[in-house]
Amino acid sequence: MPIRTEPVEYAFGDLVLEGLCAYDDSAPPRPGVLVVHTALGPGRFEAERAVALAEMGYVGFVADLYGRDAHYENDEEAIVFARSLVRLAGAFDGRMAASMAALRAHPAVDPARTAALGFCLGGRAVLNLARLDDPVAGVISFHGGLMPHPEKKAVAPMPARVLICHGWHDVYDPPAHIMAVGEELTEAGADWQIHAYGAAGHGFTDPYKTPKGEFHRYIELVARRSWQATGNFLAELFPPAG
Repeated sequence: MPIRTEPVEYAFGDLVLEGLCAYDDSAPPRPGVLVVHTALGPGRFEAERAVALAEMGYVGFVADLYGRDAHYENDEEAIVFARSLVRLAGAFDGRMAASMAALRAHPAVDPARTAALGFCLGGRAVLNLARLDDPVAGVISFHGGLMPHPEKKAVAPMPARVLICHGWHDVYDPPAHIMAVGEELTEAGADWQIHAYGAAGHGFTDPYKTPKGEFHRYIELVARRSWQATGNFLAELFPPAG
């Protein structure tokens, strides 16, 4: 199965964004899955996830919420920008909407069958897709921000299915936030799952990030378990035809 990867330029207003699409170029249009990056911006890890999705039979599309020409001197600068972006709900939601539109416009994608997954900042972004009633079949948050949308109450009933993969010891969204988002999704009538990993904290998926402590590091076992849960979730969303 030949997997093709290609950059995809798209825009939010005057801001030029550059995604990355991975797909089997010998197959007919199939479900597309948006991959949304962490606070550090799109990189090697997100590209590898897109390719892994393509190998599973989907189209993987790495979103760019920062802009093609964005540059940060260090991780701390990127995190400061991410926090400011989240507070600008119109810009944050708008860049996500533009990314979903770019995914659905790609000729390899069946635009009626889409999902989105995200890590850290991206986890918050995909949960907001479901909250705002984007026509997405399902969303998956990995160690993402769990608190409600800053301006809008979640649509109810919520059509999108939700999977949250979260470390019990996450330094940014602790157990109280896990319980709160479960209550929010229940109130919204969502079909939801939360997988809370007892040995994990924040950032457990990415082997390329520098560890920042016992509960802020990559954990291979938890990364593997959460990706297996992702495969199961997507297979439910998009069962084979026939």
